[in-house]
Formats: sequence, C-alpha cells, structure tokens
Amino acid sequence: MLRRAYDWTLGLAGHRHALWALAFVAFIESSVFPIPPDVLLIPMILARPDRAFVIAAVATVASVLGGLLGYAIGWGLMESLGHFVLDFYGKADAFDTLAARFNEQGAWAVLIAGVTPFPYKVITIFSGATGLHLGLFIAVSILARALRFFIVAGLLWKFGAPIRIFIERWLGWLITAALALLIGGFYMVKYI
Repeated sequence: MLRRAYDWTLGLAGHRHALWALAFVAFIESSVFPIPPDVLLIPMILARPDRAFVIAAVATVASVLGGLLGYAIGWGLMESLGHFVLDFYGKADAFDTLAARFNEQGAWAVLIAGVTPFPYKVITIFSGATGLHLGLFIAVSILARALRFFIVAGLLWKFGAPIRIFIERWLGWLITAALALLIGGFYMVKYI
C-alpha cells in the first residue's frame, strides 16, 4: 500500500497542476499522509530550477497549514482520530510519557520534527493534544518547514540533479546530527 502511495505521489510531479498537487501532498503529509512532499518537490525543482524557491514556498505554506490540521486533530480529536494516526505510526505508547514533558520542550520538538526525517505529523498532533501554545507552534513550524524546503530548493537550484542522491539519502540525517550537536551544546552549557 505504501509503495502505491509513493508511486502515485511521484506521478503527480509531471502533471500540469503539479504545484497544486505539491500543496495538497504537503498539506496532508503534515497531519496524516505517510509520503513526504520531497517526492514531488525534488523532481519539480529539477524540471524547473528557475521556480525552485516558488516551489519551496508553496510546500512551506501548505505544510504549515497542514500542521495546523494536525494540531486540530490533537486538540479536538485526540480520543478518536488522533490515537488512530499515532497508532498507525507506532507512536501511541509514547504519548503519555511525552505529553508530561512536551510543553516544556515543545518548540524544540516541532523544530526537530520539521527539518528531520522524524514524522512531523506526530509532533503536530502531540502539539495540539498537549496544548502547546498555538502562536509558538506556528512560528516554529514556519521556521522548520522553510528551512527544510528552502535548503533542498537551494541545493537543487545550485547543483542540479547530481545533488539529488545526497539530498534523498543524507540531508535529513545531517540536519538531525547538527541539531543534536546544537542541543547537546546547550545542555552542556546549562548543566556542566
């Protein structure tokens, strides 16, 4: 099933309404859909590098709006739909543990999930379920999603197709490592 969804999403990249398809996929990916918008974003930018930053902007706006849907699911539908989505991604058991501390570190969680391979949709739902301040959620989501999509767009705009494999395999993990070092540095300064 996941492979068919991936193939369907990839097929949208060549459609004449690809920008709308990207907006749709970025929107639903932020709350329930398992395929990241990068599947559309990358081939679209490679086909039209002159529109790289417009494409990244559409993905960013749609993703943040979709994140608000995830927030609403957590806030208003946690008992029914929220638990279903978290069960699908294997994160339902982690909810009680995370909810106890989430609002204390929620901005970091949104930032990390927004720029790394961690499913952003899980954090959008957690944010709503735990009542993370909505303004903080929106601000950090804009920052995180813009970082993710504009870094990809910039790399593809500058280096073209040869950078694609690097982006698909390593960029998410490199950003994860950099954020881990940054957070580790803050932790060391504060507690050591």
